[in-house]
This record gives sequence, structure tokens and C-alpha cells, in this order.
Amino acid sequence: MRFFDLLSLIIDNLGRRKGRVVLTAIGVVIGTAAVVILVSLAAGLQKSATSQLWGVNDLSRIDVSPNYGDMSGMEAVKVGGGGGGGSSSSASGQKLLTPGAITDIAAISGVKAAVARDWFPGGAEMRVGKLINYPSIMGVATDDLSVFDYEMESGSTELSRGTAVIGGYAARSFMDPNQRPGQDQPTQPDLLGQQVRLVLTKWDSTGTPITKTINLRIVGIIKENRSESDYMMYVRMDEMTAWAEWVNGTRINRNKDGYNSVVVRADSPDLTIDIAQQINDMGYYASTPQQMVQSINSVFIIMQLVFGGVGAIALLVAAIGIANTMTMAILERTREIGLMKAIGATNRNVLSIFLGEAAGIGFIGGVGGVALGWGGGALLNVVLANYLVSQGNSVTTQMTYTPLWLPLFALVFATLVGLFSGLYPSLRAATLVPVTALKYE
Repeated sequence: MRFFDLLSLIIDNLGRRKGRVVLTAIGVVIGTAAVVILVSLAAGLQKSATSQLWGVNDLSRIDVSPNYGDMSGMEAVKVGGGGGGGSSSSASGQKLLTPGAITDIAAISGVKAAVARDWFPGGAEMRVGKLINYPSIMGVATDDLSVFDYEMESGSTELSRGTAVIGGYAARSFMDPNQRPGQDQPTQPDLLGQQVRLVLTKWDSTGTPITKTINLRIVGIIKENRSESDYMMYVRMDEMTAWAEWVNGTRINRNKDGYNSVVVRADSPDLTIDIAQQINDMGYYASTPQQMVQSINSVFIIMQLVFGGVGAIALLVAAIGIANTMTMAILERTREIGLMKAIGATNRNVLSIFLGEAAGIGFIGGVGGVALGWGGGALLNVVLANYLVSQGNSVTTQMTYTPLWLPLFALVFATLVGLFSGLYPSLRAATLVPVTALKYE
């Protein structure tokens, strides 16, 4: 029997009993829709959780910190603060981020770049006219911040002497120290290309503040991305080191004192976990957002399996209905089966016909279930959006998210459920003896 003849016969047989087929397929529709909606709900929660993580947008980034080792029992141990200006010590297991260490980290396979960073250890106040601001000052050992893959709001990522790149939030956080209660907030200045005064502060032994004014030109503004860069002002490492030496009153020897931290960029997010582990094995502390995302994804994958299993129970009930429907169909069509065999149909032909009918019921139910599940997920998103708007919140998340593979998987799974449900009745039909089947009343 040719395939298209078989397919035509299966469709005709299903069309003769529309009511029974529809009622049986409804069970498959409910089970398939339950699988789609529940798994979409878990996928939506996963997507919402990972997208709202702080700084999770850069999955190829690895933050490395020095290992100051066991300092117990040491006298007057001084570790470099934000500027790394402290003296070295012989603490057990100490691993500082010296230039040599950074070179070793950069040599790891898969590392795209390793950039040293250091915080300014004193106080800093940015002034534009009468307005003041308090950004965090960070020195970076690179002439171009493009290595960090920041999305720029405006300007350039290139740093030269006397220039700075500032985060979007910090660029719009100016205040008027003379503002009176009830007055409107001051208009934020446009910093791009503007010269600003950076007032650095340190304190002497008596607590008296000593200030130093630096003129800087803002050459770039980083777009807000819910990460630490929003609050930062980035300057060249050599300039920040000079300011830190002024605060500490001593020279900084990077080969002895190291840097506060190093940012490592991997060639691919898939390599970050392995690179971070190699850096940890070298004795430093390495962390990456990918580790957090991986942990969260593991939890939500388990949730998807559990939710999918709950929906599969409904499909199991539907499978019993398909098996019952096919068994009744065989009893009703026993003489028809005997006649088919008498005119030359083989056991394989009969088996194929009834298996095809069972799979067809599963396929019809699967199509309906996918449509119902997809529509139900969209309806849940609309209901959630309206509820958030009514509560005065902006819509920032979706309750459900249906990945492309899920409808395809649900449709194939429903079809297979129908196929296996009809296996026993189909085998029973295929093994009927023609003479006995023709005598059946």
C-alpha cells in the first residue's frame, strides 16, 4: 500500500466518526495545552529572573580580585585600599594582582583581554558651575573602554590625559548645595565635551581636609545598563595612580602592591566558567555573572521539567481515552478488518491503518492544544500587563515566554502519545484471523 493511499484511508476513517474523534482529541488538547502553558510559565519566570539580574548583560566578563592570604598573627598589615597604595606583606598564600600576574592571566586560552582597575582611595567631588556631584573614581589600565563592551549614550570610549568617561546615572546626578526646600531640582548639565573640576580630598593626621583640584574633560557618557558603570567616572590608570600617591603620601609600586582588581573578557560566554576556574586555581578570586545565570537556569530547568510532568499527566489520561476509542473501533470494524485481509491486506497494512488513526487523533489534539496553550500564555501576559498598569507600574516583564521549540515538541509528543496509545489495539486488529473476523457479529 502506497503512503498517500494509506494517508487517504486514515483521513476517511477518522472523518466517518467525527464526534468520537473530537471528544477523544479534547483530552489530548487539554493535556497539550497544560504542557505548553506550564512550561511557558517556567520559561517566562526564568527569562524575567535572568534579564533583571544586576549587570548580567555581560556574560563574557570575569571579575578577578587578589588573594590576601592568611594574615592572622601579622603585625600592622597594610593592604592597599582603593588605590592599592599599601605595602606588600608576607601573608601565607598571598596572591596579588601584579603586572606579572595579569600577564599570566591574559595568557590563558580564550582570554580576549585582561585590564587592571583601581579605585581612588580619597574623597572626590565633581563640580560644574554651582552644581556638585559625587561619582566613584576608577582608574583603568587601558586607553580605550571599548574592551569592556559598554554601550555608549554619546561620545567616545577613548581615554587620554586630562579626559574621563562617565556613567549615565552619574552624569545626571548633580545637585545644588544651596537649594532650598520646595525648589525644583536643578537642570542637569550636558557634560559631553565639557570641562569639569574634580576636587580631590585627603585628611591629615589631625583630621583636617586637604583638597586638590583637577580639571578634566568629559569625552564620553556610558548608557545606563544597571551595572556599576552607571555610577563611575573612568580615568587613565597613570593619572589615578598619581592621585592615590598624593592621598597616601607614598609611592605605589605595582610590582609589589598590585592592583585592586582585574576585569577579564573571554572570547565567548561559553568559556567564562572554565577561565574563571583556571584563575581560581592560580590562587586568585574570580567570579562571573555566567555562574549566577547558570545556577538560576539549572533551577528553572528543573521547574520546567516538573511543570511539564504535571501537564504530561493530563496527556496520560488522554492516552487511555485514545486506547479505549481505538479498542471500540476495532470491535465495531472486525468484519471490515476480515474483509480487508480477505482481499489481500497484510498484517502490516492493518497495523499501519490503525496506528495512523491513533496518531491522527493525537496530532489533531496536539494542534488544538498548542493553539490553546499559546493563546492562553498570551492572555496571561495581557492580564499581567493590565494589572501592572492599574497598579501604577511600568510593564517590564512577561509572565510566560514560549520558545519556538516548545510548540513543536508538544505537537510531536502529542502525536507520539496517540501512536503508542493505539499500539495494543492496532496489534490486536493486525493479528485477527480473517475467517474469524468475517464471522464476527
